Amino acid sequence: MIRLIPAAVLTLLLLVVVPASTPSVVEAATAPASSTSSQVPPIVYRERTLPNGMKVYFSLDRTTPNVSVQVWYRVGAKDDPRGRSGFAHLFEHLMFKSTRDMPAEFMDRLTEDVGGSNNASTWDDLTNYYEIVPANHLERVLWAESERLSGLVIDEANFLSERDVVKEELRQSVLADPYGRLFSIYVPAQAFSAHPYSRSAIGSIEDLDAATLDDVRNFHATYYRPDNAALIVVGNFDEAQLNAWVDKYFGAIARPSNPIPRVTAVEPPRRGPSTFTGYGPNVPLPAVVITWPAPAASSADAPALKVLDAILSSGKSSRLFNSLVYDQQIAVEIFSDADLREQPGIFYVGALMSEGESVDKGEAALLTQVAALRDRPVTRAELDEAKNELIASAVRERETVEGRADALGFAFILQGDPAKANTDIAELQAVTLADVQRVAKTYLRPDQRGVIRYLNESERPASTTATAPAPAPPVMSTPYTGPVDTLRPESERQAPPPVAAPVQAQLPSPVERTLPNGLRVIVARSSNLPLVTADLVFRSGGANDPANLPGAMSMMAGLVTEGAGGRSAQDIARATEALGAELSSGAGSEASWVSVNAMPDKLAAAMTIMADVARRPTFQQDEIDRVRSQTLDELSIALQRPGTVASYSASLLLLAGTPYGHVMGGTPASLPRITRDNLVGLHQTFWRPDNAILILTGDITPEQGFALAERMFGGWPKPATALPAQLSAQAGTEPRAVAIDLPGTGQAAVLLTGPAIARSDPRYYQALVTNAVLGGGYSARLNYEIRIKRGLSYGAGAGFTPRRTFGLWSASAQTKNESAAQVVALVQAELAGLAGR
Repeated sequence: MIRLIPAAVLTLLLLVVVPASTPSVVEAATAPASSTSSQVPPIVYRERTLPNGMKVYFSLDRTTPNVSVQVWYRVGAKDDPRGRSGFAHLFEHLMFKSTRDMPAEFMDRLTEDVGGSNNASTWDDLTNYYEIVPANHLERVLWAESERLSGLVIDEANFLSERDVVKEELRQSVLADPYGRLFSIYVPAQAFSAHPYSRSAIGSIEDLDAATLDDVRNFHATYYRPDNAALIVVGNFDEAQLNAWVDKYFGAIARPSNPIPRVTAVEPPRRGPSTFTGYGPNVPLPAVVITWPAPAASSADAPALKVLDAILSSGKSSRLFNSLVYDQQIAVEIFSDADLREQPGIFYVGALMSEGESVDKGEAALLTQVAALRDRPVTRAELDEAKNELIASAVRERETVEGRADALGFAFILQGDPAKANTDIAELQAVTLADVQRVAKTYLRPDQRGVIRYLNESERPASTTATAPAPAPPVMSTPYTGPVDTLRPESERQAPPPVAAPVQAQLPSPVERTLPNGLRVIVARSSNLPLVTADLVFRSGGANDPANLPGAMSMMAGLVTEGAGGRSAQDIARATEALGAELSSGAGSEASWVSVNAMPDKLAAAMTIMADVARRPTFQQDEIDRVRSQTLDELSIALQRPGTVASYSASLLLLAGTPYGHVMGGTPASLPRITRDNLVGLHQTFWRPDNAILILTGDITPEQGFALAERMFGGWPKPATALPAQLSAQAGTEPRAVAIDLPGTGQAAVLLTGPAIARSDPRYYQALVTNAVLGGGYSARLNYEIRIKRGLSYGAGAGFTPRRTFGLWSASAQTKNESAAQVVALVQAELAGLAGR
């Protein structure tokens, strides 16, 4: 193998970030009712129910060479046994281990090894498993899913290993994240008092440790059965052949005679408002969340609540953003959610407060906005904007075969009918001003609110520092008495079906032109779905920051959407979001950009705004001050995440003395030094047509794309001055080991990194393959050694980042504090092995 990483591991930077402490077939393609909602093409699908009760939904798409196979089970965190929170999630992990005929991780051989992917997720109401593969591998994946349903091997070794992995996932997503406890533990516990929705879906260390092999086997036998599952297939296939395969692999699976237990708990009405204060050890900014009981996803009030949610927090023109983030500037982030579930859900609003702002002020501001919705009807403009945003979001969801399968699956589980994936659009369109005010009055009542205040542990009163230990989880007394499957000897295993003939991909054909001002334009018609993306990319990024001003290019790129062409920041947000479009801008190390995504009939209007943003930003001082303050607050959050700290530090240490040797988003020291003159100078120097590429893809022809490009950017003059020379750099090669103390985090981040090849190197594609072998997939070498064999991390991987004149490689994982040294040694061993053979 060609060495694309420096020999062995002699020239690497090691970073460890640790805390101080440890057949009846039914046609089903209901089109939306109104003319406006018909802009969203319905998902045309067919359905059948097998004799064993399994539901089957399939949707044909001849334009793709791929297929998405998903199996949705009606079992989730709410079905966890008492004292076994996190159990459904733990079992999700076990479904990737052995079956009678498949050794552990064989699903990766059937998916990752052929260019596909697989994964799963556990929700409160469901668990879903999904694969995307080339269409000629469809039969093999169907066979594998039937194996997981009917012949899963649940043994002690797999159980113990995956339990350790789940505990590391909990540490990473809950304990090491500043706001993990708030959303995973405190919100559900406060929102529900009697319903099992009150438990954390990921569980607790204590409950996971209490689980036994019998528990897991009983859980599988109880819920993993054909009459509790739906198979969803979306992509390119032959319908008759698909049905034959479904009958062959799933039809013979027996339906158990015992009934499926269902959650029958009823959440009682709240008796009045309540307030709870929670604490975390690594909370840089206080937060406040307010919850109310809400109906189920199938409720007739669900569409109006979704519109209400969008009015409150969708985009920069939403009420919460305008009030708390823009006008008052007391919050760095706002959010709301109509979290509607199979059984009654919740509605919540919340804010992460800005530095120096109190949760009292945040709570008052949030309640003021909620009261305004109850007391006065929203405006027609707000209603239309919310609907446009929701409808455009539905279109974006349907861009991929996986997205269409997801839409059918969620509708099937949460609303009891996959057809709701299509009719929901018409129901959103039918929501009236009166509906929005009615549901606000009905559900967001003052006497039903529950307030959660989330503070740093240092703010806990001394009198409450001692907390009672959690009660010991109950001992489960039900031994498993059913059949136990084991992996058959290799000579006796059923072989997977053969691979069919490849389905030819219909790839878009890019067409290119360069305008007289030097702007390069590329157009590719890539979809018939009514969406178009326009990306205007500049060949300059954070590496072009002025000396001692890290983050200047990033700040400039972010500010272009905060006032341009005679429009204020709020004007830009309102105009864009009223179109249902998404406008964004930003900068990386070697590029910066403006991007817009819109439906074709709104594209010209959206690109008019985009052109103003790119060409005529105003950089008003008050906007600069606001964005700077918000960026500093966001940075204070990022610097409490061990993985982020390791990544930032790597740039500073490995690339010191080069244009790339700084944090591209800026630092607490550099951001206050950036002036308006710096921003204007960067824009004038680098954002010019002869330094840019405009790329249009989606439902657009080359002729339409070039006409739009000429109309929007043809009059953009090319400056007379020459472009600055392209930058170059060379990563340092002296080996270093650095440990960074980050008190309060629940995990250690391990990062090893070093120099690699540039994008122009002829070995680029070999480097991609090498990276895939080392850490580019679930069963790549790093993840196999660290997660699969030893359960030391939720995931370990490798990265290869080629740049113009140099490249970087990295290997990383997060693990419990006491395992950091072991993970470092394992990564070093894999690097040495890869370089040596």
